[in-house]
Amino acid sequence: MLRFTPLLALWVGGSLGGATSSQEDCPATGASIIAHSGDPVGKEQVYNDINMYVTGNASDTGVLYLTDVFGIQLLENKLLADSFGRAGYLTVAPDMFNGTPAPADIDGQPGFDATKFLADHSPNVTDPILATTIDFMRTTLGVKKIVATGYCFGGRYTFRLLAEGKGAAAGFAAHPSLLEDAEISAITGPASIAAADGDTMTPTDRRSAIEALLLDTGIPYSFALYGGTQHGFGVRANISDPKQKFGKEEAFFQAIRWFDAWA
Repeated sequence: MLRFTPLLALWVGGSLGGATSSQEDCPATGASIIAHSGDPVGKEQVYNDINMYVTGNASDTGVLYLTDVFGIQLLENKLLADSFGRAGYLTVAPDMFNGTPAPADIDGQPGFDATKFLADHSPNVTDPILATTIDFMRTTLGVKKIVATGYCFGGRYTFRLLAEGKGAAAGFAAHPSLLEDAEISAITGPASIAAADGDTMTPTDRRSAIEALLLDTGIPYSFALYGGTQHGFGVRANISDPKQKFGKEEAFFQAIRWFDAWA
């Protein structure tokens, strides 16, 4: 089992010398490491006008958690970030939408303009937020190496951060959206993807194209497809459905094993 010190350790000197999790420490049967409900255990901190959700204890390798369009305001995002913290990785999730994420009940908001929202949060707006977050992790928290985990909207930015000099040593993305071919081809660090077989935003032909692009990079990669899941399962799975619950939990351990192997 993993051994933890209180969250307070995050704010004092010293380091755990890197993440301590492994498949032996955290077997898939030990799913209690993943919180599907309850209260978040991290805390928020503002750095250069950007709000960050910080969770976990000090570690040499830190996880940069890149949310879906629902942002750090969504409980499930904070709880999943906490899970990475419990796995031994100091984890930071920036508010990528400056306090105005997409509404949690997006399907019930006919007035929500998704096109405008995405235009307002294009790479030229989002990339500087992530650069500031990386600076915060390195200079304030003392993280030596950064890995990125991204979901939907954030999954695209996992790949952008894997480009040369952008800051991530390895990356994981669950059901990435808006991911461009050039962003895949530009990676210089290992990348892992968790995909949903019911994701209409990434149908079979697109999944095949992504795999082909990853293969062409010559960089280590993995691609896992989860049956009975839909877009968003990595964060917002219906855990009363055993297929979705398994998919969410297994995708989490996929990310942890990937970081343990390549960070």
